[in-house]
Amino acid sequence: MLQAGIVLPVARYRLSFRMQDPLRLPQYAGSLLRGQFGAALRRTACITGAPECRPCPLYRSCPYPAVFATPAPPTHALQRFSEVPNPYVIEPPPFGLREVAAGERVSFGLVLVGRALEQLPLLAYAFERAFAHGIGRERARGHLEDIAFEAAQQAQSVWDAANARIAAHAAALTLPALPRVERITLRITTPLRLQYQGRAIPPQGLRPRTLFTALLRRVALLFELHAGVPGLAGDARRLAALADRLADERQLRWRDWTRYSSRQQQQMTLGGVVGEWRLSGALDELLPWLWLGQWLHVGKNTTMGLGHYVLQW
Repeated sequence: MLQAGIVLPVARYRLSFRMQDPLRLPQYAGSLLRGQFGAALRRTACITGAPECRPCPLYRSCPYPAVFATPAPPTHALQRFSEVPNPYVIEPPPFGLREVAAGERVSFGLVLVGRALEQLPLLAYAFERAFAHGIGRERARGHLEDIAFEAAQQAQSVWDAANARIAAHAAALTLPALPRVERITLRITTPLRLQYQGRAIPPQGLRPRTLFTALLRRVALLFELHAGVPGLAGDARRLAALADRLADERQLRWRDWTRYSSRQQQQMTLGGVVGEWRLSGALDELLPWLWLGQWLHVGKNTTMGLGHYVLQW
């Protein structure tokens, strides 16, 4: 159960890089940052040089798949998985930031969950290598200038640039005492892509239960698989039924964006819902999950920052 005062192994960081070269970002940079990060992390972590991860004898102990492409558990009491959620989210600059001049800073968020928090130095180093190698088509180079730990109410720098290390800090998130309200608004800032039978749900097809079921499943799996905390969701069916009774008003629209898939060697169009979604009714038991979702995101492609929202009271 989620209740006020519980301490969760979740942390959001903001990484800032000073650009040496002009950087041209796509309309939405989440896919770019994730791809560059993944390539640099594999170069940094891999010690066998195996061309594929799955046949490698270190597959289930190497930090690269553990963070970037988490292996599904061989067995699970409830279900079999084709894929499981990865313990990180990259939160790119806002839509529309296209050019960063040489000498200016570019910054983005990185949310880590569970054991991935222990890998922060390695992950930060992988981003350093990616920017040193060059980002984007022009291979724009930059250097790490700051890492800030963003708690619920404040941010503090944890980057010791002089010694190139991360200062000790309490990397956790404490659930605050939330107000008792009967109405809440989700301001969805990056495309929320929920699916039914493999197809994305359009704005008019969304239901509060669909949103909450996806969020509950994501949170439960993240903490079970990456933090060793099973059963966090408790009676998931009852919570989903509570969400089913919520009333809602929406000012939502569909937003498409394109990215290049190096695996499929082609441009791909992804889209999702953005805008405001107001929920009203008996929210007391649901609100902690919705609050936590501001850090963890919800829906498909969360690792590249999709499905981000902010609660408004």
